[in-house]
Parts: sequence; C-alpha cells; structure tokens
Amino acid sequence: MAMDGDISIPPEGGQGFGSAIDAPFIDWAFTQSPFALAIHDMNLLCLRVNDRMCQMFGLAEDELRGRRLTDVLPGSQYQAMERYMRQVLDTGEPAHRETYRRVPGEARERAWSVSVSPLKNQPGRTQAVWIGVLDISEQYWARQRLTLLNEAGTHIGTTLDVTRTAQELADMVIPRLADLAVVDLLDAMFSGDEPSPGPLTGTVALRRVAHQSIFEGVPEAVIKPGDVDVHPGSFPSARCLATGKAVLTDVDDPMFISSTSHNPARAATIRRFGIHSILSVPIRARGVTLGVAVFLRGQRPEPFEPDDVLLAEELTARAALSLDNARRYTRERTNALALQRSLLPQRIPRQSAVEVASRYLPAGAHVGVGGDWFDVIPLSGARVALVVGDVVGHGIHASATMGRLRTALRTLADVDLPPDEILTRLDDLVTRLSANGEAGADAGDGDDADSDVGATCLYAVYDPVSRRCCLARAGHPVPALVTPDGAVSFLDLPAGPPLGLGGLPFESTEIELPAGSILALYTDGLIESRYQDIDLGFERLRRALARQEPSLETTCDNVLKAVLPDHPADDVALLVARTHVLDSDRVATWDLPADPAIVADARKQVAVRLGDWGLDDAAFITGLVVSELVTNAIRHAESPIQLRLIRDRALICEVSDGSSTAPHLRRARALDEGGRGLLLVSQFTQRWGTRHTPHGKIIWAEQALPVATLAWGGVGYIIRAVTVLGGPDAY
Repeated sequence: MAMDGDISIPPEGGQGFGSAIDAPFIDWAFTQSPFALAIHDMNLLCLRVNDRMCQMFGLAEDELRGRRLTDVLPGSQYQAMERYMRQVLDTGEPAHRETYRRVPGEARERAWSVSVSPLKNQPGRTQAVWIGVLDISEQYWARQRLTLLNEAGTHIGTTLDVTRTAQELADMVIPRLADLAVVDLLDAMFSGDEPSPGPLTGTVALRRVAHQSIFEGVPEAVIKPGDVDVHPGSFPSARCLATGKAVLTDVDDPMFISSTSHNPARAATIRRFGIHSILSVPIRARGVTLGVAVFLRGQRPEPFEPDDVLLAEELTARAALSLDNARRYTRERTNALALQRSLLPQRIPRQSAVEVASRYLPAGAHVGVGGDWFDVIPLSGARVALVVGDVVGHGIHASATMGRLRTALRTLADVDLPPDEILTRLDDLVTRLSANGEAGADAGDGDDADSDVGATCLYAVYDPVSRRCCLARAGHPVPALVTPDGAVSFLDLPAGPPLGLGGLPFESTEIELPAGSILALYTDGLIESRYQDIDLGFERLRRALARQEPSLETTCDNVLKAVLPDHPADDVALLVARTHVLDSDRVATWDLPADPAIVADARKQVAVRLGDWGLDDAAFITGLVVSELVTNAIRHAESPIQLRLIRDRALICEVSDGSSTAPHLRRARALDEGGRGLLLVSQFTQRWGTRHTPHGKIIWAEQALPVATLAWGGVGYIIRAVTVLGGPDAY
C-alpha cells in the first residue's frame, strides 16, 4: 500500500502512463525541467508556464497566463517570438533560433536556445504551440572564446614589427572582451637591450605602444602612443609585473584609488567613461618580461569573470611570443643596419671639386639589409671620385661584401687608376671572392651557389681644373646629368658587365661639364621595383631633377618623394653632386725644357707665384719639392716636362713627363750619392704620389694650408737634412 504523497506503479496489466495516475509525473517534468517552458493556444494566449520561464521574464505565472506575450512584455524581440509561434501554428513545422538577452537582476547578457514546436491532437491537427528555452550561455561563451583564440592565431603577429603586433592584440579584443585595451611595454624592447626576466618591483616606467577602444579616437586614453608613463608600485600594471600574474581589480579597490590619485587626468577619465573593471596581464615570453596588457570595461556593465581572465591570459601569451620574435628581429635588423651604415661614409670629406648630398634608405623590414653603397673620394690634383655600387642580394653577407668592395675600391683609388681599370681590378676581386667561396663560408653553408658574389658599380672622376669627367660603369644604371639651364639627360655610357663575371672589358667615357652641372648617381632600387617599370622610374627621376632647387639636400628629398613607392622593396643609395670649377688664377702652369739649368729658374717662378697668392711662408719647402721633382724628371724621364701649382684646400705641386716609369721611395745607404729626394718630399709634405696618364705620368705632392712660418732652426734642420740625405731619387 502506498504512503501519502507517493505514486504507486500500476501492476502489470493495470492502467499505464497517460492516465490520471501519470499527472504528477507530467507536472513534475513541466515544473522541474531545465528548459523554460510555456504553452500558447491558437490565439497565442499563454495556457501554462513553468517557474524557469517566469524567472527569465521576471514575472509571476498569474501575470502571464491567459495573456499574449506582447501584452505583458512589449519589445521587438517578443514581437519576433510571436511571429515564430504564428508561423509554427500555420505550418505545423517546428522552428529553432538563438537569442541573447539579459535576465532581470543580472548584468551580463545570456544566450538562449529557443525551440518552438506544434502540439497536435490525435488526427494531427495543431491545437497549441510549445516553447522551450534553454540557457546555453556557457557553451556560447566557450565557443566565442575558442573563436577569438583561433582568430588571434592568424591576426596577431602577422609582421615582425613590435608596434604593429601590439596594435593587433589591442584590435583583437575590442569589443568582444573589453571596451578599452592598452599595451604598454618596457623601454628595453626598443633600445635593443635584453628585457629583465622579472619580477619588476616598485615604480615602473612603461611606454605606450598601442591602444584601442569602442569609441573612435580612443578618447579614454590619457597617454599617447610613444609616450612613457611612470606607475607607482600599487598601480595594477606595476602589481602584475611584480607578481608575474594577472591582476583583476575594480574602481572601488582602495589600492587602485590610491594608485590613481597622483594622476587627476586618469581619475577623471575613469569617472567620465564609467570604467569599473580593470584586468592587467603581464606580457612574458621565453622567461623575460616585456610589458603589460590592460583590459578595461566601462560601457559593458558586467565585470571581468574568471573565464575572462583565462581568455585574456591566453591571448596575451600568444601575443607575447610574437612580440618577443619582433623584438629579437628588430634588434638583429638594427644591428645589421648599424653595421651597414658604419660601412658607408660617416661624413663627406672636404674638397672643392663638387658640392655633394646623399641619401641611403634600407628596404622594408621583410626584405633585410642590402649591399647598396656610395662614396666620395678626394683624389690628387684637386679631383674627386664619385662612386655608387650595389651588391646583389640582401642580408648581413651582402653588407659584408659591400664593405669589402668599398675598402678595395678606396685602395685602388689611391693608386689613381682610370675608372675602367678600377672596375677591372674590382671585377677580379669579386671573381676571386666567388671562386674561393668566401661568401658561402661567411654564411656557414657549403652550397656553392650561395658563394656566388655579384655587384654593379658606377665610378666617375671629376677634374675641377679642366671640367672633364671620366666615367665607367659595370652593369649599373646610367647617371643623370642636369645642366645649369635645367635640362635633364641620362648619359650614354657603355654598359659594361656586372662585377664578378670576369674577363670582360670595361670602357671609360670622358665628357666636359659646364660649371654648376649636377650629376645624380643612384642604385636600381630607386627607379625599378615591382611597383613601377624602369621606364616610368626614369621619367619620374627626370621630372624630379628638372625642379630647380638651390639646395642639393632638397633635391635629394624631392627625388625620393617623387620616385620611390611608400614601401620600397630594395635598398636605395642616391648621390647628387654639383660641379665647381677652380678659377684660372688659382692654377699656374710652366712648360720646362729638359735642361738641369732650368731648375733654379723654376724655383724662382714658383716663389713669385706663391708671393702673389700670399703664401711666401711656403716658398722654401715648395722650392725644395720643385727642385727634387723637376730634377728627377730631367734626369730620368722624357719630354714634355710640365710643372703645375694648384692652390686649393692644399697647395698642390705636380710635375708631369712623358715616361711611364714610376719612381719609388727607398732609404739610401750612407755612401749612396742619390736616392734621398723622395724621402725629403714625403717628410715635408702631407702626401705625395704618382698617377699615370695616356702619355706619361704625373708626380704630385700636397702641402697643408696655411703653412706656418719656419723658424731659422727649422730651416737649418732642412738644410742639414738635404746635406745628409743627398740629392734626387733615381727612378
């Protein structure tokens, strides 16, 4: 016998489920179901509703029963629900949808799975409609978190740029996780130093790198990107860096209130935008602390929950690896660029032949450093060499090869070889580098293909006395010439093979330039890229150079702005030179017969000219140099013999003759009668040397200006030196 309150199970063969005895089970199933349930008739009037549905609406059952949903709860979402019910009643087919709304008394929006099904009688006619609503918020938010993490894997760390990666993290979480996101990093991230492994205690200085907000322009931000803010140890960002763990706080936290009191602007912003929940997460990767990511909520009423903390930590951890990769790449790229720039001229040497301006732009970060270079090399006789070159490829090895070639070219320039011979010697060097596999050895790679070295080069020598310019190129783009009247042309020079092919000849071309002409030398990255063909590049360069600018620096800026795309794919070296001419009154020339008696007369004429130039103090040493060089030419060389003085930044003495045999400096023995002349010349001048011409050679020597007056003791020393060291050198 069943006790009161119990339901007896009918015996076998007795009355089954569906009878009156089943009613309590049906009632319990309806009232205790995890679904929020309601039944509406054909007129959409509510027949029955369970407690969960009442809680969801925030109403009592009596307020709903016998009434339509929209009579009690006005709003578009309830009108949409009645349309679904009417559709099910008309078609007899069930419907399903998901909706998102807040339950009265709760701050956070919930996700609901809504099923609407017809209730049919025995013949199959629809008599009512059944609504079942299930809270799927946990599954929904888990799915949203998983989706956000998956998107973060493809949208954070798309480049090796620290700022871009930080901005990608901030963009990713707005508005799905926070209303405001801030990424602050330690300054070591940008200085190239290794960040501290942490923990970082006490006051901490952080640089704002990126931020994002649900409001356009991020009006909540007190600190602008690039600025540094100092936080006390009680501030959430400093606390999370000290503990190495996320810190979740709200505006009512006394410690937070105390930490913001020193910054009235921040406190005012918190009040203005209603910020109420702050989550600070340390950015750590590979055992080092990089900074902190801060997520804030203001417009969204619900505070951060433990699941939000886990999501923020996971997102920050993924971004931290990308930020550390970007930091390491930035450091290595900065070091490579520093190496490359150290191999370029640190300052343009002083000389009178040309006025020079230059630019060097490395390629985009994804390409790596290259091997473009330029140089300005003072030569003897007030001449100057202008050089632009480009090593094939990118990376640290291209920069190292560029350094080798530039050093070799400067050494060859000191020998005063013509441009075509310079390129021939440079070609031999590049060929040997490839043959010996030195580039491959540098790379630590045994692949022969990696040891190939290639380069292009343009070498020009300008003489301000004759206004002649001699040029040769090795597979390099032709230079542009801008004459004083503004006409722009590209010089027609023999192309020559690129350096490294070996065995092929180079040709020089000599032209005469009007005073004030501009030569523009550049690498192919300026005129040729995937963004423009070479003809368009030449035309843009022509138009940019045609703009008459008094400053060569402005000319360089105009050229780069007009010709280069926003993100050049190759390095660019640009060298612009305006030619000058030495006035005729600064050059004196004498043709001399091959007669030893003429030496004394040459000294006298030189002394007179020095007096006209106001350089009487230089007469003694210059006379000594003239005596030695002219005597050597008369004794050991061939006619014609010519003496030339040039007053430039230095006093230059040149003696040319018709012999190609060059003298050499040697130390004479005690009983030798000669061999001391060039030693004297080298001792009493700044530098001296020999350069060959098509019809002989020139011996030259330079003295500094102004020349200090020699005391009689100094003159006596020179006289004694001449007496002891002896006469002119032998060739």
